[in-house]
Amino acid sequence: MPQPSLLTPPHLTPQRSELDHMLAGELYNAADPDLARRRARAHRLCEAFNRTPEDDSETRHAILDQLLPHRGEGADVAGPIYFDYGEFTTFGRGVYANFNLTILDVCPVSVGDNVMFGPNVSVVTPIHPMRWQERNVRTAADGSSFDYEYAAPIAIGANCWLATNVTVTGGVTIGEGSVIGAGAVVMHDIPANSFAAGVPCKVIRELGEADRMTLPTRVPEPDSRS
Repeated sequence: MPQPSLLTPPHLTPQRSELDHMLAGELYNAADPDLARRRARAHRLCEAFNRTPEDDSETRHAILDQLLPHRGEGADVAGPIYFDYGEFTTFGRGVYANFNLTILDVCPVSVGDNVMFGPNVSVVTPIHPMRWQERNVRTAADGSSFDYEYAAPIAIGANCWLATNVTVTGGVTIGEGSVIGAGAVVMHDIPANSFAAGVPCKVIRELGEADRMTLPTRVPEPDSRS
């Protein structure tokens, strides 16, 4: 079958936006005005959330509705939080993040139901060229400065726990039910139901019946006001 480029005259080929290139994981101009506007909006929402007292849940949830439109029921964050865009992150139901969650969602970030993030977790999709010749800041025709970067999506399966100070890099998939140990740097895919840790992060063992814990069956104390 002929390639579309051979069927469409060059002057009729639709111009792809920098946003299109970014979400496709291709090199893009991070200083593009549309992208800069989207980032500024997300950063303002993050700042507003971080200034809002924890017990003002109504205001905090209203801000999150704008920042994270793809957020499942019961998903919440302690704050402070830092998102590049927010609109390219999807949270499932019951997701909870402790202090200082950072998500750079230059490419899509998908987080399954009931995922737990410990303090200081970073989920970072951006990637810079290895050679300085392609990486360094350059000057556009209009005199503005920009650099080329690209990104790769991240997927975190349902029921995972990422402990404190974990960093997840672009292109990684973490299988459902896995636990990532404190301080790990996840640079490769982690299979489901695994305990993985280290720098770089490696699978330590499979999680199974040996990890089962007996949950307490406490009877609630009577209400003293009754």
